[in-house]
Amino acid sequence: MNTADARRVLETALICAQQPLSVRDMGLLFEGAVSPDTLKTMLRDLQQEWSTRGVELVQVATGWRFQSRPELRPFLDRLHPEKPPRYTRATMETLAIIAYRQPVTRGDIEDIRGVTVNSLTIKQLEDRGWIEVIGHRETVGRPALFATTRQFLDDMGLASLDQLPPIEHQELATDATDVLQRLDFDADAEPVPESRSESDSEPESGSESESLLTEDLDAPATDHSEEDPEDVQPHA
Repeated sequence: MNTADARRVLETALICAQQPLSVRDMGLLFEGAVSPDTLKTMLRDLQQEWSTRGVELVQVATGWRFQSRPELRPFLDRLHPEKPPRYTRATMETLAIIAYRQPVTRGDIEDIRGVTVNSLTIKQLEDRGWIEVIGHRETVGRPALFATTRQFLDDMGLASLDQLPPIEHQELATDATDVLQRLDFDADAEPVPESRSESDSEPESGSESESLLTEDLDAPATDHSEEDPEDVQPHA
């Protein structure tokens, strides 16, 4: 198979794929006859070929996919005008804190937000596949440590946490939430109802992470997703 034919096969597979394709997956198309380096070259060529079109080829955490360009999505949204309610501000703030300060405990999140975290908020983010428990802090009670997942990066259109925009101000929960909402990802879902624990209840004193409130907010989050992000689907 010549290079032109191989590139056509690769392009078709990426367009038809329901999930991002890793370089390893792409190799299966050719039964190992095309090397990873050649595949990466073809991916760069395809990116260039599609650079002036309404759909672009991008690399996310779990592989490569085709997706519509952000500036065109307001037009595409008109095809599906009825959308489910978006996540509540409390849920987005919780997600933002985990993304920018991971790994964090529930107590860390409460210290930063200044209110008690609703258990349903954490569960909703876990069910969505955006956060997971990666361990436990060695302190009293061994609280769970939460971090974001590769699915979170995929949905945000990012290949790694290093691509999260820096936060310049001191209001982490507010500023990080605003950043996430401006990024390219689908944040639609049935919201967790606001409860007293998410709105006007102060967290218990003595939580183990008061120092998080004064950390340098420009420090990058630690990426706890798996290595080898090399690994396109049409994504509206």
